Amino acid sequence: MLSRQVLNRVAISRLSSVKVDMMPHGVASLAFNAPPVNTLNKQLLSDIKTSVDQVVADGASAIVFSSAKPGVFSSGLDIFSMYGKTDDELREFWQHVQDMWLSVYMCPIPTIAAINGASPAGGCQIAMSCDYRIMAKHPKIVIGLNETALGIVAPTWFVDTMINTIGQRETEWALQLGHLYSGEHALKIGLVDELVEPDDMMERVIENLKLWLKVPPKARAITKQLLRQETANKLIRNKEQDIETFVKLVSQPSVQKDLGRYIEMMKAKSKK
Repeated sequence: MLSRQVLNRVAISRLSSVKVDMMPHGVASLAFNAPPVNTLNKQLLSDIKTSVDQVVADGASAIVFSSAKPGVFSSGLDIFSMYGKTDDELREFWQHVQDMWLSVYMCPIPTIAAINGASPAGGCQIAMSCDYRIMAKHPKIVIGLNETALGIVAPTWFVDTMINTIGQRETEWALQLGHLYSGEHALKIGLVDELVEPDDMMERVIENLKLWLKVPPKARAITKQLLRQETANKLIRNKEQDIETFVKLVSQPSVQKDLGRYIEMMKAKSKK
């Protein structure tokens, strides 16, 4: 039974860009709810971290990440947070990205990504950071780290997360080409663990939760920490350097030009 404190905090969270609901057995459902396409801006990044930390502190048994926006899990990092910004604004934004990832990646309770929409770039990073990934089968639902297509270089901890998921060789190919995988291809290489019909998503999530919740939670949490701490520490030890590397890269005129071109392309597309 969840305490009144938990229920009160959940009610507050519903006002943010992450919709928090409690499922049976103390499982927290965190649905990204930032219009129009769950772009990872400072608000959504902060709300994801806050929601994860909050439900863990309040004793949730597991977390299911999904989207409340039809057709998109998350469109990735916010281009507008990287275009035409001062160095200090870039630093603040990137710290939010770092902190969100560390909360999700090192979350001590089981995490399942219910990928019910397209999941490029930062959306893919969130999904890969979960313990299990279930993807909806649809021709328009793709997943991958496509930063290079925008003239951006994926940071080392994005790279490490992908290597840990699909291996060195596939990661080299995927990142250099900025490839977005279909559901079938993602399943084949292990980027996702299951590919299901959209209507079957929640049934599969519930079935998998039964498996994860059978394991003694303390032993499972310690095992997860042992498996992931080295990767997390590579960022934790070098957070400031990582921020400065990001600022130096993104502030380059050539990168700003690519970002500006992409923004104009998206504006033109939206008018059609």
